[in-house]
Amino acid sequence: MKNRKRFGIGIMAAMLLCCGFFGKARAQETEVKYLSGKGSSDAVKWDFFCTDGMNSGKWTTIDVPSCWELQGFGKYNYGFQKDSVRGMEKGMYKHEFDVPAEWKGKVVNIVFEGVFTDADVKINGKKAGVQHQGAYYVFKYDISKLLNYGKSNLLEVTVAKHSANESVNQAERRGDFWLFGGIFRPVWLEALPEAHIKNVAINAKANGQFTANVYMNSNKNAVYATGQIYHLNGEKVWGPFRTNFKKGTTEVQLGTNIEQPKLWNPETPNLYNVVFELYDTKGEVVHSVKKRFGFRTVEVKQRDGIYVNGVKVKMKGVNRHSFWPTTGRTLNYERNLADVQTIKEMNMNAVRNAHYPSDESFLDICDSLGLFVMDELAGWHGNYDTVTGAKLLKEMIDFNVNHPSIVIWANGNEGGHNFGLDSLFTAYDIQKRPVVHPWQLFGGIETQHYREYNYGIGNYDNGREIILPTEFLHGQYDGGHGAGLEDYWKHMWYNPQSAGGFLWDFADNAVVRKDKNDILDTDKDRAADGILGAYHEREGSFYTIKEVWSPVFFERRFIAEGFDGTFDIENRFHYTNIKDCNFTWELKKLADTLVEKGSVAAPDLKPLERGRLKLKLPDDYKKYDVLYITANGPDKKEIFTWSFPISTPKDIRIAKTDSVKAPKVTFTLADSAYHITAGTVKLSINQTTGLLKSVTNAKGDIPFVNGPIIDSGVTNFKNFVHKMVGDTLVIESTYDKKESYNVLRWTIYPSGVVKMKVEYFPAHYHTPYIGVNFNFPEDQTASVDYMGNGPYRVWKNRLKGNKFGIWHKDYNNTETGEYPIIYPEFKGYHSNMYWLQVNMKNSQHFKVFTDNEDLFFRLFTPAWKDDPWHNYNPKFPKGDISFLQGISGIGTKTQRADYTGPMSRYNVFYDYEKDVTRALQLTLYFDFSGK
Repeated sequence: MKNRKRFGIGIMAAMLLCCGFFGKARAQETEVKYLSGKGSSDAVKWDFFCTDGMNSGKWTTIDVPSCWELQGFGKYNYGFQKDSVRGMEKGMYKHEFDVPAEWKGKVVNIVFEGVFTDADVKINGKKAGVQHQGAYYVFKYDISKLLNYGKSNLLEVTVAKHSANESVNQAERRGDFWLFGGIFRPVWLEALPEAHIKNVAINAKANGQFTANVYMNSNKNAVYATGQIYHLNGEKVWGPFRTNFKKGTTEVQLGTNIEQPKLWNPETPNLYNVVFELYDTKGEVVHSVKKRFGFRTVEVKQRDGIYVNGVKVKMKGVNRHSFWPTTGRTLNYERNLADVQTIKEMNMNAVRNAHYPSDESFLDICDSLGLFVMDELAGWHGNYDTVTGAKLLKEMIDFNVNHPSIVIWANGNEGGHNFGLDSLFTAYDIQKRPVVHPWQLFGGIETQHYREYNYGIGNYDNGREIILPTEFLHGQYDGGHGAGLEDYWKHMWYNPQSAGGFLWDFADNAVVRKDKNDILDTDKDRAADGILGAYHEREGSFYTIKEVWSPVFFERRFIAEGFDGTFDIENRFHYTNIKDCNFTWELKKLADTLVEKGSVAAPDLKPLERGRLKLKLPDDYKKYDVLYITANGPDKKEIFTWSFPISTPKDIRIAKTDSVKAPKVTFTLADSAYHITAGTVKLSINQTTGLLKSVTNAKGDIPFVNGPIIDSGVTNFKNFVHKMVGDTLVIESTYDKKESYNVLRWTIYPSGVVKMKVEYFPAHYHTPYIGVNFNFPEDQTASVDYMGNGPYRVWKNRLKGNKFGIWHKDYNNTETGEYPIIYPEFKGYHSNMYWLQVNMKNSQHFKVFTDNEDLFFRLFTPAWKDDPWHNYNPKFPKGDISFLQGISGIGTKTQRADYTGPMSRYNVFYDYEKDVTRALQLTLYFDFSGK
């Protein structure tokens, strides 16, 4: 079957020189012709035959590039591949393509950017070369002598998903991630002159020293080489500089020094182009190649830190699989761009390619937008043999060597290290970048995974080595990632031996199962659970990370008496002065449209300096509810928006509850209960326990009952007495230090507003939550509106990231990371409550106000899946709706909540004397009127 041919210049800067970029077109540039698409969005149909599994045993067509399982072929396999049956299918590809007649006499290579796993390639029925083994690496064959020029040619590729090389299976197929088959990255032809540049390796240092090793297939007719450095817009920067060479030479070095180059780093990712040209004895260009690069220097100072351009850096990083639910590991430029932009939006500065090299377009974008990259040779608890590993390592470095974003190499993962390859990283890499062994101490860098916050033994915390956990805070549904990060980051930030770390993981690795009606499958709880959902939906931790890792740090500040608009801030950039940022502010009255805005000059603060941001607010700023301050980086993108409430909960409560006038409250005593009427509201309170039994208004029942029940304490209200205070009814329990030391007071106002005040003592010295519960039917709940921090729920160890405001949330039963996903989740803990309105399906509603600051409310109990180690398990009070002065943290997949830092530990309340003057006090106002 003959397919429509795809022509075009590729994105691989390592290979291409756009025609006419620096003047008239040159005849001796590398010419490129794609045989596949450049990614998942423009794939090309090839003929295909699968030997086993779905749609096997027949010739049909398939997208190239693709993972064949996602195209409906073969069998799905999730990691740990140990048997001899599953995952053994093969795929046979055929594709007809034309080769221009004018390519005759040139060297023509066929290039594969990635194939799962063993590939045998034929051109016109003849082998192109030896079988390639190893999935994630670029390989090529010289097929010049096998082609029919100016005619049609047949490409045949046989792909074995399971490698014949057992070490490849150990390194790649027994990993803890999805395994795929197929030609999953692009395929193209490149045509080069007979004498040409095969590859170039650049070392451009921060001091302006530029060195390049230029590798040639031969120097026939070529006698010297030149280099010329350009800005990306084509403007000349430096050169030309040249070197002569003798006949037979296939490697030469060019070098120069330029003055004060603009350096590459994640905050200012300055890039240059360099053009290398081979010349013959007549002074004619034999071949020219363009490379993109950046000036930067990476240095490890033992017992000190990792330095980039002389600056000690801390990695704010994330692990990232190349993955998308519908295409597996086959991505495209747009998908990679979105990933880098999202990582940058979380104020991260680093990414680890887990657990294999990414496709090149991802690295190109990391170069241009600015991310430190740890690039990793595949290996997960198993490793390549030395011969195979050396070959694949060279393929990885040869293809990726010039990316300035790559600052660290990783030799396998979690025991998948072949120590015999360590010296080859240095031998193959002109820049001699540092090498790490993820999960081990190697080269003075301790990368051990998932250490507890208080892990202080040996060399991890009290030692002298550089600390860089390549995986920490293992995500599990809503645990990990943002939960625990604030404690870890405080410790990392102030520990001079810390070089930061990498969260696990970027996004959920849920794959569409073509064999199971397109369900999303995570292989139970084994596939990576990310900060983002499978389709990159943003979970609550996304915003927590964004605030915790903000390079502009605001000290905690309350707007109280004497506030003069001053905020203490710290510059946590590595290279950027705060004066290059932009700050705006907004005063807002949340209940209406009253808004006032302004901007403020950014202070002159160098990295690591502390100073003050001074806002000039209007004299009447107190009439507003909240002050928002937004910091935008030099790129004009938002760093974060901080919220500073001006009104207190009591201010809002008074404005909302004290203006209604109504007739005197009436009540009767019957059946051991107070039956009370206040305007249109009727309620009953148990005379013995003081608990709310029923509530009705003009519209009908409000089933908010059986409270307040003290959680993490004893509900021992006793001996109730009542009195009328003017038109208001007060019902109060009697304090007794031994038997009824918790006190409940109900105040029912003529307006129908009901005040509840509880003075109480937790039963234990430390407790997961502190507060009171009520019952309310979940199946009658439609939505809530509230004033507080939102819209995401919180945990004790994940309080940051939300914004103070008024929020509306429709009921959902979403379990974080499980489909169907509706974010933000409805159920769970919510912080800084000012008021809450619960809306019922029958159009009834009730409101709750408070005088307490820093109060949490809890909506029902979310579903969650237990994990085998019982680390993740969140803790919730009994009842349905709670009002709490302390909540619980949440664990990760590998750590209990209380092992992730002080914030995660139980709430502590120490008072065994039950002195009523030291009791916790909780005050709520209920408006049951339905108005």
